[in-house]
Order: sequence, then C-alpha cells, then structure tokens
Amino acid sequence: MKLLSWNVNGVRAVQKKGFPEWFCGHGADVVCLQETKAHKEQLDETVTNLTGYESYWCSGEKKGYSGVATYTRQKPVSVRFGFGVAQFDREGRVLVTSFPDFDLYNIYFPNGKRDQARLDYKLGFYQAILAHWQRERKQGKSLVICGDYNTAHHEIDLARPKENQKISGFLRIERDWLDELVALGYVDTLRVFNQQPGQYTWWDQLTRARERNTGWRIDYFFVTEDLKPRVKNAWICPEVMGSDHCPVGLEIC
Repeated sequence: MKLLSWNVNGVRAVQKKGFPEWFCGHGADVVCLQETKAHKEQLDETVTNLTGYESYWCSGEKKGYSGVATYTRQKPVSVRFGFGVAQFDREGRVLVTSFPDFDLYNIYFPNGKRDQARLDYKLGFYQAILAHWQRERKQGKSLVICGDYNTAHHEIDLARPKENQKISGFLRIERDWLDELVALGYVDTLRVFNQQPGQYTWWDQLTRARERNTGWRIDYFFVTEDLKPRVKNAWICPEVMGSDHCPVGLEIC
C-alpha cells in the first residue's frame, strides 16, 4: 500500500496549481491532506470526487482555517472525525480511517509560533493525542500517523538549528515530546531509510527558502513498532510544488 501525506496550505489554492493533475499521476492508495482551509461543500467535484477514490473531509468550526482530508481507494472499515477531546476537535485537525490491519491518523498538529497561548494549546494537543494513542495500542491496535507535526525533531531536520532554538517548531519542550514518542515505540519511517541531512518538507515562502533548500522537516509518517517490519520505503517529494510544504510518502505491505 502506498500512502502520501501533504500539507497543501489551502486546497482551493493548490487546486489552481495543478493538484488534480498531480493527484491523477501519483498512483497512491491513500492520500492525506492537511491545512485544507475549506469545508467540503465549498469545493467542486474536481477536488472532492476523484475517480477511484472515496474522500472524507474534517473541517473546523472556523471557516478558512485548519482542516484535513483523506482519499482512499479501499473503503475504510470506519471513519472517525476527531479523537474525542472537544477543545481540539473543534479545529478539525484529526481524521481517522480504520483499515483491517491498522488505523490511519491524518493530523494537522497545531502551530505554536503565534503566542504563548497557542504554544500551550499545541503542547496540550501533543499530550492528549499521545495518551489517546497509548489507549488504542493497549486495545491491540496498530497505528500509522501522518501529517504536519509542526516540529523538527533533531538538528539534522532543519537547515539552521542554532538560530531556531528559541523558535516554536524547534523548542526543546516540543522536541522532548518527539523523543517521548520514539521512546514509547513509534518509528519515524523516513529515518529508517534515509539518514542524510537536507531532507526538508517545509520552506519559508517569504524568504524564498526553497530555492536554497533552507528548510525544516516537520511532516512525518510515524508507525507503531509492530508495523516496522512491514514498512518497505519512506520518502519525501521535494519536486512537488504548489504549497510551502511538499508531500511525504510511505510504502507498507
């Protein structure tokens, strides 16, 4: 099974930049989008009704903000919108599609850069979703978790680590949560196959950082450790334009 995840920074914007053509050419079984910034009823069928796929849309209460969508060839066993915590679910950040062998979490994690309140919200989301995953694992579930995590984990995961140590997205307290995630048996799939620097998924558009590959790796596919033997490949797609992020991919058997 081939899965792709992409923060599109507005599905209506990326629609005008070749999204339908890209979608038809990628050959994935599942595509997860984050930061869609749209409710399904605001979109036309060139986005919502793509041949061969079911699509599911989770939107927040606030129009033009947040939102995730999942396209899948195989109809899921079940679909859940949110994870049962109202203060986070109202922003439309979590969409769960259950398949026979695993549950797929498509998540747009909060950004903490605006102010301390949003950083606190982000950290609260981190702890709440991890507690939820741990409960799911105790019930015997295997998890694939993709999306924009909004944090670079290690110094190798961004171009200028020293300059960004006091910036949300590379704060020690945010990175500690990713450390905890790994310690609990969640696997960063890209690093199973690729230990090279320069593997970025987000670039600041204002400074044209993509032209210099001065970026951050903040988009991930994590899997629970029981699925690691089934992971055949993981990669990023920096050649795909249209957003300030690029897609990331996972192949699992």
